[in-house]
Amino acid sequence: MKTILLILSVFIIYTGISGCSKNTFSNNTIENETLNERLQTNKMEKDSIIYNELTSEEKRVIINKGTEMPFSGELNNNKTEGTYICKRCNAQLYNSKDKFDSGCGWPSFDDEINGAVKRIPDKDGMRVEIICNNCGGHLGHVFEGERFTEKNTRHCVNSISMKFIPTGEELPKVISNKMESSGSNYQKAIFASGCFWGTEYYMQKAKGVISTTVGYIGGWKENPTYEEVCTGKTGHAEAVEVVFDPSLTSYEELAKLFFETHDPTQINRQGPDIGEQYRTEIFYMDDTQKDISEKLIKILEAKGFKVATKLTKADKFWNAENYHQDYYQNNGKTPYCHIYKKKFD
Repeated sequence: MKTILLILSVFIIYTGISGCSKNTFSNNTIENETLNERLQTNKMEKDSIIYNELTSEEKRVIINKGTEMPFSGELNNNKTEGTYICKRCNAQLYNSKDKFDSGCGWPSFDDEINGAVKRIPDKDGMRVEIICNNCGGHLGHVFEGERFTEKNTRHCVNSISMKFIPTGEELPKVISNKMESSGSNYQKAIFASGCFWGTEYYMQKAKGVISTTVGYIGGWKENPTYEEVCTGKTGHAEAVEVVFDPSLTSYEELAKLFFETHDPTQINRQGPDIGEQYRTEIFYMDDTQKDISEKLIKILEAKGFKVATKLTKADKFWNAENYHQDYYQNNGKTPYCHIYKKKFD
């Protein structure tokens, strides 16, 4: 039976997921066309990063989401100890200890290096695609429930999407689109305003934003999961870490957008989402960000808003699970729990 299922999986691969829902914008809402223009601008900024040069066949698979012929990849039968990295950006993806022989014709892994791989719905509407979380390069697909290993997971990865670095050899430097890029003057901001899907949705479209990551902050449990945060017993807030270019925007502009895309007067809730994890809070990185946030709160209070937003010095930010990242961008929806309404002149 397993052999039959495997054959079917190979055929499908080679020939070819509760949250906020769509909302109709009011007159005060940023128009979809403008949002899409901002998204395209941000995409162009990110794509300007110079990654490793790829051959035409590597581009077909990694950039254009193609699939190599089964049993043709040089890493399919590799049993040497080491690390598998992204061919496009050098990010570490898989450890050799997690590789197993599934007989499918492509390298198979039952686990990834933490935070290295992002899962998104495949355009065929049936499978789950896996991409490099750093550069977005196509890796393959992930399958669960096949019972090949105890982890019951199979990352089916194109060999051509990866490079292998044997144990003992130096790993190449990652070409990053994040704040840590060498020589960058990027800055970071962290905002919590209810469901982090909606917060990220608007931050992604702001001019000068380089990257966004949803996650958890402000609690006491190490490495919390979404399920644990949802209990309200870890103290964390759902938040978004924003990396931005201060030559293109300012912290004040992003903080204004934060206040204008949620209701800062609500306590431990945002729209239909209720709980401490949905609180309104700014986690400032330094005194400058704190001073700017305090100034904006005073402006809103002078306008009659009873602002409930807390200001807290940022501590450890824990990345949320991969399926939460870029949620609305990946699912083609817009949030109803966050609506843009201009509050500043």
